[in-house]
Amino acid sequence: MTFSERYLAEVTEVTRKTNPNVLEATVDLLATIRDRGGRLFILGVGGSAANASHAVNDFRKLCGFEAYAPTDNVSELTARTNDEGWETTFSAWLKGSRLRPEDGVMVLSVGGGDRELNVSPNLVAALEFTRKTGAAIIGIVGRDGGYTARVANVCVIVPTVNPDRITPLTEAFQAVFWHLFVSHPRLQQVGTKW
Repeated sequence: MTFSERYLAEVTEVTRKTNPNVLEATVDLLATIRDRGGRLFILGVGGSAANASHAVNDFRKLCGFEAYAPTDNVSELTARTNDEGWETTFSAWLKGSRLRPEDGVMVLSVGGGDRELNVSPNLVAALEFTRKTGAAIIGIVGRDGGYTARVANVCVIVPTVNPDRITPLTEAFQAVFWHLFVSHPRLQQVGTKW
């Protein structure tokens, strides 16, 4: 079997092992957030930050959400990192955005954050703040989902089918799942061009 054949087999296995009920529950929560006039804040680090930016576009353009990603403003992100430290970059940004109980915070992450291991501590701090405000938490994460999976209202965990490819498969399936959400008839308001 070639590498390409193995990789595609793993993609098929992730798809087969994903629970569609969790995806539908995510759609339900997203619809609730939008219907109550809430905003959607999408957080990610590294490749997941790029996914967050793309997802913001899709939720805004196709589904009528007011949506934002803090990593889209590199000037503010780096100023906060320089002046206040990495850990509070997202929580301070959410405070400045006046996060409300009607809003939702979606985390795209491979590990989901873990303060003890010093992995994405800014995600952990952001979710702690989100919980205090009463806003909804949604996750699309890999492995066991870390802190995000423990505190989210609903969390899609990308099944681990090969421990050597957790990161590429998780980041790839973040895109698969948010595209499912923005294409879902319950959420999509504007059709795509193609």
